Amino acid sequence: MSTEVDYYELLEVERTADDATIKASYRKLAMKFHPDRNAGCKDNEAKFKAVSEAYDCLKDPQKRAAYDRFGHAAFQQGGPGGFGGGQDFGGFSDIFESVFGEFMGGRGGGQRGPQRGADLRYDMEITLEDAFHGKAEEITVDVAGMCDACHGSGAKPGTSAKTCGTCAGHGKVRAQQGFFVVERTCPSCHGAGEVIADPCKSCRGEGRVEKTKTLTVNIPAGVDEGTRVRLTGEGEAGPRGAPAGDLYIFLHVKRHAIFQREGTTLFANAPISFTTAALGGAITIPGPDGERHEIKIPAGVQSGREVRQRGAGMPVLQGKGRGDLVVRIAVETPTKLTAKQRELLEEFRCTETGDECPQSQGFFQKVKKAVGG
Repeated sequence: MSTEVDYYELLEVERTADDATIKASYRKLAMKFHPDRNAGCKDNEAKFKAVSEAYDCLKDPQKRAAYDRFGHAAFQQGGPGGFGGGQDFGGFSDIFESVFGEFMGGRGGGQRGPQRGADLRYDMEITLEDAFHGKAEEITVDVAGMCDACHGSGAKPGTSAKTCGTCAGHGKVRAQQGFFVVERTCPSCHGAGEVIADPCKSCRGEGRVEKTKTLTVNIPAGVDEGTRVRLTGEGEAGPRGAPAGDLYIFLHVKRHAIFQREGTTLFANAPISFTTAALGGAITIPGPDGERHEIKIPAGVQSGREVRQRGAGMPVLQGKGRGDLVVRIAVETPTKLTAKQRELLEEFRCTETGDECPQSQGFFQKVKKAVGG
């Protein structure tokens, strides 16, 4: 199982976005997360590398076409085309053929036999608390699985497939057309290289039947919106014993009543009384970890001020440490006062000199100058 964030999600664009939109979004994100602007911030450095990797793929039409069809599996060892990070890129021609071969007639020596089963997608919604702690979730999916009666061969139990007499087991046939030799999929075996004279009654020769499977998805702590969990071999079974595809779990984090999230940083808006803002104090906020975090409020704090609590945010996915909790202060003006409270405020107003609120004093001085005193 691996966790992979979708390239389009990383670049904050739709899958239908054109090249100009992708390039513009990449430039904005690269500038935001560039290490030179975020010295020592490992989280932003990781984001910069991730968006750069995503752009390197999506800016190339051939790589983007392969990614749209196979996802990250297109660039991993053992995936379609057989190449990935640090591997020999000579295998890209295999992916190019799998994407465009239908239109270009394929190439000689192509892969014979049934093709790998299709990859499947499953969308899962989780809470912010689930994303914080991680969890194991059981899911039920309907999928084409291997036929138990024939063990995926497609042939009636006790029999077996025979080598195709049309293509001699190659899966393709050639025809001379003038100076050219055209190669196409064998019409008798449809590229399998074998034919089944007596098909299995359970699967009608397909080697697979519809099944309902219950699977356990292990969600690691720190996942974010768009994170993708891959269950290898749990996708659609390949025909006639071919390898199964993968099942991709796309995670969607529910909106939280208190917190907004940006990477590993959590943001919360906290209204405080004007007396707490003037005199200072502390407020308590419960975090998604279940702990109660005490936030110190400095005296004289203004609305919009952000107070940061280090290490109280989300855990780093597949890493160590946690992000921060940032509390945005909103000073609330009282709307219901008792007679005693109003009396005390009137006494306070009578003692005001203007120095208590330097921003207000400075503003009105500018106004006087602007209108000539």
